Parts: sequence; C-alpha cells; structure tokens
Amino acid sequence: MDRAQKEKVVEELGQIFESSGVVVVAHYAGLTVAEMQDLRARMRSEGASVRVAKNRLAKIALEGKPSEKLGELLTGMTVLAFSEDPVAAAKVAEAYAKDNKKYVVLGGAMGGEFLTPDGVKAVASMPSREELIAQVVSCIGAPAANIAGAIGAPASNIAGILSTIEERAEAA
Repeated sequence: MDRAQKEKVVEELGQIFESSGVVVVAHYAGLTVAEMQDLRARMRSEGASVRVAKNRLAKIALEGKPSEKLGELLTGMTVLAFSEDPVAAAKVAEAYAKDNKKYVVLGGAMGGEFLTPDGVKAVASMPSREELIAQVVSCIGAPAANIAGAIGAPASNIAGILSTIEERAEAA
C-alpha cells in the first residue's frame, strides 16, 4: 500500500469515526471467510457496516476526533462495526458475539462517549431508531383513538338501547 492509498484509507476511517452514531471494536481472530461474510450480511441487513483496517491507520484517523480514546482498543486483529443508527451496529455485534466465540467485543464509541464491553451491551439492549419512532407515533395516536372512541360511544350506546327497546316491543 503506497502513501496515497494510506491517506485515502485514513480519510475514509476519519469519516466513519465522525459520522457514525456508534462504532464497535472487536477481535475477530480465527473467523473463517464464511463467518466474516455472515457478519457483514447481518450488519448490512440492519443498516450497519464492517470495516477491517490497519490499527496504525485507524489510530491516525482517530487523532483529534471526539472518540480518540477508541485507539486504546486497536491492538491485534480488530474489526470496526459502525452505523448511523446509534444502536444497530451494537445490536448485531452483540448478537454475533453470542453466536460465535471467536468474535469478541472489546468496546466502542458513541459520539464522544467511550464504551466498555458492558457499555456496548447496554447500547445493544436499547430500542432502535425505528422502534423509538413507532413508540412515539403510537403514543401520539393513542389519545386521538381514545377521543374517537369516546365520541362514538354515546351513538353506539343509543343504538344499543333503541334496538333493545325495539326487541321488547316486538316481543310484547
């Protein structure tokens, strides 16, 4: 890899560290190509990505970034999992670590906040952006549904009473 290629990789990694909602660092020593492809596919399906880069270049890219402390985790065979959604990459990384003992989550960063392995686990247990939006929409929609039910209830009560009176009149 020549100098120009290294500069390009550092620039790409810098963009990842700046624009990602979460970055998870893990060891992947011993993973087969098929297992790595499975990890990439799982990440892609959740809107996350995986990047293997030289630790030295990643440390250079981290210089001056809010998540600079992440450089402490970059030793050995490391892989970066990242996503714009602050939860997606952490969820997939944790789930994959449970399925495959060769994949070990070392920690991560959420914005400028450094995450320990337990921190990554905590982030993974949070609802995703889409789940939060659905919860907010349901909370907003619930009062409207209650109001519509309350407005419609007297009419249905009156209709029920009238049908009961009508049935009694026919029976008599």
